[in-house]
Amino acid sequence: MSLISYLTKIHFADDIVDMALGTELTGHGVRWVFIVTDPGIAAAGLLERNSAAIPPGIDITIYDRTPENPTEDACSEAAALYKEHGCDGIVGLGGGSSLDLAKVVGLVATHDGPLANYTAVEGGITRIRDIIPPVIAIPTTAGTGSEVGRAGLIVLRDGRKLAVVSPYLIPKVAICDPQMTLGLPPLLTAATGMDALTHCVETYIATAYNPPADGIALDGLRRAAGNIERAVENGADIDARREMMAAAMEGAMAFQKGLGGVHAMSHALGGLDGYRLHHGTLNAVLLPHVLEFNRPAVGHRYADLKAAMNLTNGADLGEHILRLNERLGLPNGLAAMGVDAPGIDKAAPLAERDHTNSTNPRRATASDYREIMTTAL
Repeated sequence: MSLISYLTKIHFADDIVDMALGTELTGHGVRWVFIVTDPGIAAAGLLERNSAAIPPGIDITIYDRTPENPTEDACSEAAALYKEHGCDGIVGLGGGSSLDLAKVVGLVATHDGPLANYTAVEGGITRIRDIIPPVIAIPTTAGTGSEVGRAGLIVLRDGRKLAVVSPYLIPKVAICDPQMTLGLPPLLTAATGMDALTHCVETYIATAYNPPADGIALDGLRRAAGNIERAVENGADIDARREMMAAAMEGAMAFQKGLGGVHAMSHALGGLDGYRLHHGTLNAVLLPHVLEFNRPAVGHRYADLKAAMNLTNGADLGEHILRLNERLGLPNGLAAMGVDAPGIDKAAPLAERDHTNSTNPRRATASDYREIMTTAL
C-alpha cells in the first residue's frame, strides 16, 4: 500500500477500498454519509460493494441519479436530500460526473445564493468558504482525476457548463483502487484514458509557472501513452489499469497549473442543450487540432511531450494522436459525435470566456475556436 499526500490524502492500492473507506469515515467523525453515484454504478454492483464497507453505526443516504453531465438542478436536488437527512459527510463514487457532483453538493448544502455566483468566470473562487463537509472520492474510471481536483464542472440552468473552483473543493481523501475499473468497457476505457492523457499534455504546455506540476504531467503522460492501448485491448490487465489510474490521478494533480484550448472547447460543447457529448471523447477529438494551433507558441515543450510518449523528435504529435484515436476506436471528428455548425457557433464564444482559455499557450479568440472546431468536424 502507498499513502500519498499531494494536495490531498490518497490511498492507492489494489483492494484498498474496504479498509480505507471505513477508516476515513470514522477518522473524519462522519455519522451520516451521503453517497453520490449514478445508475450505472448501482447496476454494476459497485454501490452495494462500497456501501458494505461503511462501518456499522454510520447511517447512509444514497443519491444515484447523477446525470452524464452534472447539472445545477441535480446539485440542488441532491443537496436538499443531504440536508433533509442531516448528513455530515459525502462519498462520491463513480466517474468524473459523480465526483464533480459530490463536491458541488457539499458547496450547495453549505453556501447560499445561486450556484453561478461561485463559478470561476463569475469571480466565485474567493466566495467559497472552508465550511464544506468532508468528501471522500472513489473513482471507477481512469480519466478525469476529479478525485484530487479542486473543480467541479456543472451545467447551469442558463445552459453554460462552468467550473466551480476552490482548494476547499478538493476531496479530503481519494481512494484509488485500480480494481474498481476492471469492468469498464473498451470504448469508455479509451475515452476516459484520453481525458487523462489530454490533461497531462495541456497542463504541461499551459502558460503558468509550476515546475512540480510539469514533472508530474510528464510522468503521467508516460504512463498513459504506454498503457492506454493495453487497457483497451484487455480490460482485465490489472497492471495497465493501475498505470492508467495513476496517469489520471497525476493529470489532475498537475492541472492545478491550468489547462488550455482543448478544455475550453470541450466545456463549451459539453454544456450545449440538445447534445450528448462525452467529455473525454471531445478532448481526444480536439487535441490534435489544438496541438497544431498552439505549435508556434510552445518552444521546446513539444519535444518533451514526444520524448515522454516515446516518439522521435521528428514525429508529428497531432498526427500521432489522430492515429492513436483511430486505433482506440474513437470518433474521427466532431461530426461523428453529433456536433454541427450551429453547435459550433454557440460554443465558440463560450470557449473564449472559459477559465481554461487564460492558460492556453497561444491567445485564442471565439473566431479561432470556431475555426478549430470546424476543422475538427
